Amino acid sequence: MTSRPWTPPLARRRFITITAAAAGLALIPIRGARPAVTVADDAQRQLRIWRGVALGADASLQIHHPDPIAADRLIELCVAEVARLEKIFSLYRQNSAICRLNRDGFLDGPPIELVQLLGQSHQFSRISGGMFDATVQPLWDLYASHFANPKADPAGPPSTALKATLKRVSFEAIELDADRISFARPQMAITLNGIAQGYITDCVVDLLRSHGVNHTLVDMGELRAIGCRPTGGPWIVGLEDPTRQGEVAERLTIDNLAVATSGGYGTPIDPLGRFNHIFDPTNGRTSWRYLSVSVVAPLAVTADALSTAFSLIPLERTEKIVKHLDIEAHFVLPNGTRIVQTRGVT
Repeated sequence: MTSRPWTPPLARRRFITITAAAAGLALIPIRGARPAVTVADDAQRQLRIWRGVALGADASLQIHHPDPIAADRLIELCVAEVARLEKIFSLYRQNSAICRLNRDGFLDGPPIELVQLLGQSHQFSRISGGMFDATVQPLWDLYASHFANPKADPAGPPSTALKATLKRVSFEAIELDADRISFARPQMAITLNGIAQGYITDCVVDLLRSHGVNHTLVDMGELRAIGCRPTGGPWIVGLEDPTRQGEVAERLTIDNLAVATSGGYGTPIDPLGRFNHIFDPTNGRTSWRYLSVSVVAPLAVTADALSTAFSLIPLERTEKIVKHLDIEAHFVLPNGTRIVQTRGVT
């Protein structure tokens, strides 16, 4: 019998559950296939729910609108916007802008969204002391290639390979302007998987707000609420317990806020689950500093990027960032202890 190579999962796990997004409403499917739209009747309100996939993660939209035809049209606009952005950011579409940049080492006339998101990535790199780094894609490729061999050393890639790969990792080596993006070092590559879902979520929120939507929950891999629930009160989301996967350990209330969670246990890159997708750009190793990190912030792009970066940063440093940015962070330590940091409280 021939052993089959192990391949890491492509899709991200869901760490956040919508626990009371539409309290008391019975959801009735009106289309049989995914992506699907669901309708519920809440007295004078109409709730339309779309479920699908964005950048490899489960995604959903809840549109509260008195006109179901207008609501479905908004859903179509949002789905089209997500598809447009995936053509820029997806690592699994060979002709996407990011894949062409990684393949050729440069991209002339880049989409403005890619320029914007790389600019934001640079800001989060500075905020995090370099821990957020979009150029860690070569490390993912190294680990994936290593563990694709059925006889791979379970201790991971050799140190010589790590050292060689780290020479291709440096966000400072991205040359960025509106007309051209290029790499200053050979064989570099970027991934925006630690920030793009938050960015797409924010884009969908902006689109909905421009059409007058005031009460909606957007989940494009990361969650962001527009206003409160139409029945009153904040939206309620549950954070998964990483020690008891599938169970909710903590419930958060959000109103015009976003939530994102990163956890190494969500995307193992080896059969034994010793390595994960959260790479330290200083040494090439993967991080188990925390079981999971959740960030609550006004923008999904902020929550997404910092939940990734905080996974690599000691608590005394994250506390300063939390206070400076006026956000909230929830940490689960390896022993299961939960720590919450806010602007004024640790």
